[in-house]
Amino acid sequence: MMWELLIHPFADFGFMRRALMGCIAISVGATPVGVFLMLRRMSLTGDAMAHAILPGAAVGYLVAGLSLGAMTVGGLIAGMAVALLAGFVTRVTALREDASLAAFYLISLAVGVLIVSTRGSNVDLMHVLFGTVLALDDAALVLLCSIASVSIFTLAVVFRPLVLECADPQFLRSVSGFSAVTHFTFLSLVVLNLVAGFHALGTLMAVGIMILPAAAARFWAVGIGALIAVAVSIAMISSVSGLVLSYHAGLPSGPAIILVAGVAYALSVVFGPAGGLVARARLRHHLEAWSGTP
Repeated sequence: MMWELLIHPFADFGFMRRALMGCIAISVGATPVGVFLMLRRMSLTGDAMAHAILPGAAVGYLVAGLSLGAMTVGGLIAGMAVALLAGFVTRVTALREDASLAAFYLISLAVGVLIVSTRGSNVDLMHVLFGTVLALDDAALVLLCSIASVSIFTLAVVFRPLVLECADPQFLRSVSGFSAVTHFTFLSLVVLNLVAGFHALGTLMAVGIMILPAAAARFWAVGIGALIAVAVSIAMISSVSGLVLSYHAGLPSGPAIILVAGVAYALSVVFGPAGGLVARARLRHHLEAWSGTP
């Protein structure tokens, strides 16, 4: 029974194994970046950047079709351009960064969808928006694993200033000249991992594997190292469970993975020991009993 339910899909079908490997690579590379997005209160920024890569990927599709290299380069250029333009508008006008990012990502999303829908078919548009995780080939796996490796190595290099910037960015600016370098390096990692997630989960779902496990981990751990470990574990479990669910129930794989991650988040909100609803209710009851309050 367990073999048929969990092992059989991956043992018998190569496309399921490739999908699993790709999702694990994204979990290892993108989820730690999502933890820092959450700690920096930039979760919605990640969603905006996910939409910002769409026009570049669409232009790559327009030039070379569903080419891995062209769509990757296009997505990277578009994502970095939106990040830099939003930062420039924030610095030279009275508009805040979240508002400028929202403006640019809405424009980018509209342009990208327009390009793909005008020059391609509805199937192509669905692939771009929702991904083709079950169609990952060897070249895509090499790209995803390479991005995950670069992401982990870069995070290890900038870990200390990144943690300090999460805690007190003003202090980091006052004692070090690496504040701007750290910030833009981190934004580059966000864009890079969103491009990786885009190839597997699509532009609308790529940010889900980055943010949902990180948000769920917040209810199970406190330290940054523990947060990253728990978030990556939740992302991997969601990937396996989502692929198995899509195989047996005939559901789209990308949305199924994100849906399982959403269920993990909901369970964490209720049962998580670090600030979950049940834990907070128990603490409140304990304090009331200790103080003698009826």
